[in-house]
Amino acid sequence: MLDPLELTGRSRTHVVELEAPRCTLHREVVEPFLAMRGAALADGIDLVPVSSFRDFDRQLAIWNAKFRGERPVLDRAGRALEALALAPAQRVEAMLWWSALPGASRHHWGSDLDVIDRAALPPGVAPQLVPAEFATGGPFARLDAWLGAHMHRFGFFRPYVEDRGGVSPEPWHLSFAAVSVPAAAQLTVELLRDALRGAPPEGSEAVLAALPDIHARFVLRG
Repeated sequence: MLDPLELTGRSRTHVVELEAPRCTLHREVVEPFLAMRGAALADGIDLVPVSSFRDFDRQLAIWNAKFRGERPVLDRAGRALEALALAPAQRVEAMLWWSALPGASRHHWGSDLDVIDRAALPPGVAPQLVPAEFATGGPFARLDAWLGAHMHRFGFFRPYVEDRGGVSPEPWHLSFAAVSVPAAAQLTVELLRDALRGAPPEGSEAVLAALPDIHARFVLRG
């Protein structure tokens, strides 16, 4: 069980840092992830995280930059929006399709990570983390199929594999069920509101007004 600070990304007491591959994970996720990575390597897939644990402050910086129009805000299809042209409530809604609210990110728990097949990328090419990369003909299509066939035996699942009216589909996002399922149940609206009071995000008035709906659609549906 995670405590309230760990649940909302305001503590690192539950995570450990790995050197190879470089990432930060919940202590209970390290062994199963490395076992899954080893199995993937045996099949010619270099499974590496491009994002793992992310604390509250980092998520807050991403959120604030998007709200201010300093980072792209995308529509459901992954196309850039004119974020500053949207009313605050509309901007918050659009941001939540691809970015978690600070305090509500599954990456806070150390159970979730975004992965690619490093062997499938040409030298000097950076991953974009868009669904087309994992679709037929994309560089990570083989990884997508491998994960679908094998991730469950290591305890992982993909919380955003389909559109449920909340977070947009993210085939690169893996979650370790033994940690993330109870964490999602623990993260209440009240805990999230308390975390946001300590460091209000940009658009906080619109966020707090919609917080029960945000919790239901973007936390519980994952």
